[in-house]
Amino acid sequence: MLRPVLTQLSPAGPRARLSTLIFHRVLPEADPLFPGEVDAARFDALCRWVAGWFNVLPLDEAVRRLRERSLPARALCITFDDGYADNHDVALPILLRHRLVSTFFIATGFIDGGRMWNDTVIEAVRHCRAPSLDLSGLGVDGLAVLPLTDNAARRAAIDGILNLIKYRPIAERLQLAQRIAELAQVAPSDALMMAADQVRALRRAGMQIGAHTVSHPILATLPDDAARAEIGASKRWLEDLLRERVTLFAYPNGRPGRDFNERSVALAREAGFDAAVTTAKGVADAGTDLFRVPRFTPWDATPWRFGLRMAHNLWSPPLREAGAS
Repeated sequence: MLRPVLTQLSPAGPRARLSTLIFHRVLPEADPLFPGEVDAARFDALCRWVAGWFNVLPLDEAVRRLRERSLPARALCITFDDGYADNHDVALPILLRHRLVSTFFIATGFIDGGRMWNDTVIEAVRHCRAPSLDLSGLGVDGLAVLPLTDNAARRAAIDGILNLIKYRPIAERLQLAQRIAELAQVAPSDALMMAADQVRALRRAGMQIGAHTVSHPILATLPDDAARAEIGASKRWLEDLLRERVTLFAYPNGRPGRDFNERSVALAREAGFDAAVTTAKGVADAGTDLFRVPRFTPWDATPWRFGLRMAHNLWSPPLREAGAS
């Protein structure tokens, strides 16, 4: 019953609309600290719904056909950001079982034993054995003694810390995250991200690989030279690893205006990518700038709610940003 509705909202050809889903992790089991995070069972159900309702395309083919106005009805792409090991270990077998393809955007500086700053914070708070964590000595307004009495308190502490230090300079952000781990007396895992061989394995399995900078900075906060280096170095590293051209890019965090700006878009074009994706909600059509492709994912746990939210997203006006062509 949903397919005819979705077809009306996203017909084939010139009036087609492209939906693009974004994920970060697929956990083996549900995480009580992050109950909204996708686990294997939820991802399997979601892939089953998507496979039944949509025509799932590789992202490079989708953006080419968007430009050519030749998309099929109900066109959809699946994407992952960052490069977590569970993308390979958990998500890949599920995608293959449902005969779906996804694009994995890799922050290359964390491959082979690296760790993102936010995961340092998350794991420090998760595994801290004390009933509270005193961060008042870090010199960050808003960070004081944080209660860690239950999962709700730990989640509130994590969210508060991340919000307060997310937009600080990269070096300061890393230093603060490491200091928080030390104060929590926790040594976070170095096995959260993929190894280079796992990135290669994704590609051999038919998945697509895109670039996501080296260290996942907020591009809008960087000088042009630094942003250019982050974008270009991640592209070159992946091309050396895979022995092929890397054509797709994802802006870290991805919110237009706040996380990336016009300069960021120009640098992505200059680096030689064919398209770039954001985290602005919505759909793309033939008039959408291919360097501002929107993405979203409904988290509804039942097929009808999920399908209706996808339909609502398709019904919304296609994304139009300054500079769209």
